[in-house]
Amino acid sequence: MAEESEKILTIPLKMTRRVPKSQRASRAIKEIREFVARHMRAAEGLSEDEKERFTHPTEKIWIDTKVNEVIWRRGIEKPPAEIRVRAIKFEDGLIEVSLPEE
Repeated sequence: MAEESEKILTIPLKMTRRVPKSQRASRAIKEIREFVARHMRAAEGLSEDEKERFTHPTEKIWIDTKVNEVIWRRGIEKPPAEIRVRAIKFEDGLIEVSLPEE
């Protein structure tokens, strides 16, 4: 049986208001990656070979297209102030970010 850890996270995206309007939605995606990497401990458990291949732990994070659509729904200039996501960390270190089923 594969060992997985799952968390429901509420990610604040208010820091995106500090960047120019033309970069806010793409910055929100980067904020999601960084927040999930920090809270799911993406750097832990990487082998020496993987540490050489992946220069940053956020490269092991996969964001679902529905999360992307929620961020971009109101356009590039007005991403939401926060978003609730479900993050699942698999045994191989890959982290999947999707919307929680309500």
